[in-house]
Amino acid sequence: MNRLELVNEISKCTKMPVKQTDKFLTSFIDVVTKELKQGESVSLVGFGKWEVRKRAKRNCYNPHTKKVVSVPASTVPAFKPGKSLKMAVNKKK
Repeated sequence: MNRLELVNEISKCTKMPVKQTDKFLTSFIDVVTKELKQGESVSLVGFGKWEVRKRAKRNCYNPHTKKVVSVPASTVPAFKPGKSLKMAVNKKK
């Protein structure tokens, strides 16, 4: 599912106009991004939690060049699904 399909599906479920639904989705993404940039997390109980994780500097092996490459430390966004989401996905049809 891409963004347009998501917006259309939410619009159908909420009976909100597509334009207003797209504005809502954009605002949601902006707020989550802003919080993660500040090092905060965003939790939706039962659905999941977006958080920032730090990765340490490490050495990796490049199989094409057969050389060891140093990968610098970085900060990455991560999503941890909640219990209700896990159960819903694993439920048998």
